[in-house]
Amino acid sequence: DVQLQASGGGLVQAGGSLRLSCAASGFTFDSYAIGWFRQAPGKEREGISCISSSPGSAVSADSVRDRFITSSDKAKNIVYLQMNSLQPDDTAVYYCAADTREPIGSSCPKGDYWGQGTEVTVSS
Repeated sequence: DVQLQASGGGLVQAGGSLRLSCAASGFTFDSYAIGWFRQAPGKEREGISCISSSPGSAVSADSVRDRFITSSDKAKNIVYLQMNSLQPDDTAVYYCAADTREPIGSSCPKGDYWGQGTEVTVSS
């Protein structure tokens, strides 16, 4: 079974950093693109980045491009989301999702398989 688990969330002050991890089991990143999404209270889910299966090229939304970095460690089957310069607007539950479809240009796939999210709270 394809399983994903996001972790690393927590409470951080504005301007701080967090690194989220997306651990996968039941598949390898050679076959799936991985996307990061978030959903803030009362808002729709937002796709924020994704990384292709090979060679692991990352795409980021305009809202996070200069602050968030997506990377993968294929040996560990983990995808990371390094979040820097966090702001209160970044407060949300963050999810990772796997998709057999690859990013096309700056467009990320919607995600076929989802893990449980990890909560990020940024205080002002």
